[in-house]
Amino acid sequence: MLYSMTGFGRAGGTISQKSISVEVRSLNSKFNDLRFKIPQNFKEREHELRRTVIDRTERGKIDVNVEVKSLLGEDAYGINGPLFRKYYREISEISRELAIPEGDIVQTILRIPNVVSSEDGELSESEWESVMAVLNEALDRFDEFRLQEGAALEVDLTARIVSIRELLLRVPPFETDRIDRLRQRLRQNLDEFLGKDNVDENRFEQEVLFYLEKMDISEEKMRLEQHCIFFLEQLEVKGMTKGRKLSFISQEMGREINTLGAKAYSADIQRLVVAMKDELEKIKEQIANVL
Repeated sequence: MLYSMTGFGRAGGTISQKSISVEVRSLNSKFNDLRFKIPQNFKEREHELRRTVIDRTERGKIDVNVEVKSLLGEDAYGINGPLFRKYYREISEISRELAIPEGDIVQTILRIPNVVSSEDGELSESEWESVMAVLNEALDRFDEFRLQEGAALEVDLTARIVSIRELLLRVPPFETDRIDRLRQRLRQNLDEFLGKDNVDENRFEQEVLFYLEKMDISEEKMRLEQHCIFFLEQLEVKGMTKGRKLSFISQEMGREINTLGAKAYSADIQRLVVAMKDELEKIKEQIANVL
């Protein structure tokens, strides 16, 4: 069971002639990067909203938008007079100093943050409880979305691990051939440089054994198979957060595949290694989106 870091959830409700709407969106991130857009009168309790979202979402780049609007069309907006005057004086002074046409200063100032603000009024406890209920409902739908996305990721990851194991099973037939080719190449080189009658057979066998040890990939194959099995086992483990652990396992798989390639001494094995690397890169791309 996997959860995707990409998610979306929306919920709504009403209380005291007001509509409540909450949206939760998330994208990939190594950490919990949380951003809120909430009414001004919710600022004093933003830490409670933040704690609720962090506890439910674990990690990701998360945007939460909370809107509370009047159903009677009575949402009031006010101008911050002192702030408006301050901006007007300063902009006018700079315009005269630099001989810049003032243009429509009023519209410019009205677009400055906090000059025009909604008069939300004091937040009542009943309204707060309703908002929290809608938030949790949105988070429930957010979790459902993440779980559905995670199920698709799990299918893809499983298929790619199975592919790597199948490629690994195709390696052994080429191992014997490469040893025979190595022996023939060494024999040919020695005969050409030393002469057939001057070759020390004992030394020749020692050299062959030396190369055989360098070419031995039995441990790499065994460890890669174990990492693949462990990866599949982790997919089945219950829990929400597995992305980091799966990433660590994939890194270990990469080390074994790279060593296989370094010890291949065979074009056929190298082709299989390249195919394994291709599957592993796609696995890493998918894991980047796993919670």
